[in-house]
Amino acid sequence: MGEVGSTEQRPMEPVTDAVTQAVTVRYWAAAREAAGVDSEPLGLAPDATVADVVAVAVAAHPALARVAAVATFLVDGRAARREAAVAPGATVEVLPPFAGG
Repeated sequence: MGEVGSTEQRPMEPVTDAVTQAVTVRYWAAAREAAGVDSEPLGLAPDATVADVVAVAVAAHPALARVAAVATFLVDGRAARREAAVAPGATVEVLPPFAGG
């Protein structure tokens, strides 16, 4: 066990608890107004979901909470539910409901 030439696999241990990934968040229409910015980078845990992105964005921009509650989300251009994983380097778009015809 653990000898030279052994093929035994040991689980990887995290290097640090502070490991983060960067994602870009783009805000559209009312979401942009609530956030006060067009887009921004956010640092998240490596296993982040869309819900985590929303939580961090709302913590930074409390006025975004009402819009985020009814928004649709895209991850790299594809519709995503709140439980969807967000990969490092992804772009998450916050789309409030649109009216028109």
